[in-house]
Amino acid sequence: MALHTHTPAVPAPADYSRAGRPLVLKLDALQPCGSFKMRGIGTAAERAVAGGAHELVCPSGGNAGFAAAHAGARLGVPTSIVVPETTLAGVRERIAGIGAKVLVFGAAWDEAHEHALELARTRGAAYLHAFDHPDIWDGHATLIDECCADGWRFDAVACCVGGGGLLAGIVAGLERNGLRHVPVIAVETEGAASYAAALRAGAPVSLPAITSIATTLGAKRVCARAVEAAREHEIVSLTVTDAQAVAACLKFADAWRLLVEPSCGATLAALDVHADAFARFESILVEICGGIGVSVDQLAAWRTRFFPDGDAA
Repeated sequence: MALHTHTPAVPAPADYSRAGRPLVLKLDALQPCGSFKMRGIGTAAERAVAGGAHELVCPSGGNAGFAAAHAGARLGVPTSIVVPETTLAGVRERIAGIGAKVLVFGAAWDEAHEHALELARTRGAAYLHAFDHPDIWDGHATLIDECCADGWRFDAVACCVGGGGLLAGIVAGLERNGLRHVPVIAVETEGAASYAAALRAGAPVSLPAITSIATTLGAKRVCARAVEAAREHEIVSLTVTDAQAVAACLKFADAWRLLVEPSCGATLAALDVHADAFARFESILVEICGGIGVSVDQLAAWRTRFFPDGDAA
């Protein structure tokens, strides 16, 4: 039985964003772990345990680890989460609160990933990659399956990109539902735009550092599958600033009474900042990926930092 939840989608009127197009908001912020990661991580964890795994190890900037901790608890196996130093203390505490062991290693996800690989090898545990595995992509593809099963019609999908697992899953979901013609708008924040850099280079490249506050987009190098997908499927790469992502988070909270991270805010911001990129579409599916690295206090702090005069419009 799937560990993720069939989440609702809700329509947003054309005047919600400067794009001026009707939106379908897929509310994966309502997953049990607070983000879309439950889909891919839950699928990978369930298959690993079914295959005999007795322990799970997952590197994470926060959301994948929270999903893995939930999955381990549901499946009854011990779970260790390796997070980089950039992961907020509150996020670490929430992961540990589920019962997982939290280890801090490295300045970014990539260093945590290397440490987690070694940890899994020495313990004989199942390694759950945060974004680069077919099980992860297969799990994320279910969000498209659900939208199609629920009867939603859309001619574009907008999502954020961190390591590229969500993007790879969305492309897989579109293709298996006969929607190969539907473009994907892939959005990152400046300072975490490893996908845009990879597309320019024609292959994954490593950023020197992650400088964005959207730390859950903080993989310095995207998976190869995300770059390959752009050769097979129409993908439009866009970037926004941290301030624009935060403004979109505030706007979304006011409109829908839901808190989302700046990684999710980046997707929403693109609808305002890059309105022209959406002009050719009739209805846009927007993945509201959620995230646990946000709170009322954190959102207020970001507002103060980026909009000291109080105007986030």
